[in-house]
Amino acid sequence: MTEAPVSTPPASTGAGKNQAYNALEHELGVLLRRARALSAGMMRQVHPDLDPAAYGLLVGLRECAPARPSDLADYFKVGKATMSRQLKVLEELGLIERQPDPGDRRAHLFDLTQEGRCRMDTVSAARQESFHQLLGAWPEEDVRTLATMLARFNRLVETAAPLRTRADTPC
Repeated sequence: MTEAPVSTPPASTGAGKNQAYNALEHELGVLLRRARALSAGMMRQVHPDLDPAAYGLLVGLRECAPARPSDLADYFKVGKATMSRQLKVLEELGLIERQPDPGDRRAHLFDLTQEGRCRMDTVSAARQESFHQLLGAWPEEDVRTLATMLARFNRLVETAAPLRTRADTPC
């Protein structure tokens, strides 16, 4: 089995070190576009009426439920009103349920319903099988290295201050 060709990043305006950063930025862009397309397919398998944000919320709830809406809003870096709307849709679809918070009777916790968990488990298993097939020709150590580097990058992104761009700077 032959490996797919590596995509070629656009020509770099810098030299040396800048080429590495430009190549990384290009490859991350390709990865993110493909990840969005993959997620769109997965979310349709969970429920045809899901939107991308709701699918991401289900993934987050699967990992950390039960959770308060305010904690979910903080985690996903969205406003409480936005979170409430997304939770309402998922609740109406029967994928999540609301339960009283035993630590604070005024608050509620959200968790996946049995149906929601079953659908997410099915999609997760299919996604894992897809990755296994995709990377099956790679040595296990390469897969482990990729996972380690992506985890390291994700931790860095989580703790980094927001990036300033030229668009943030007045002309």
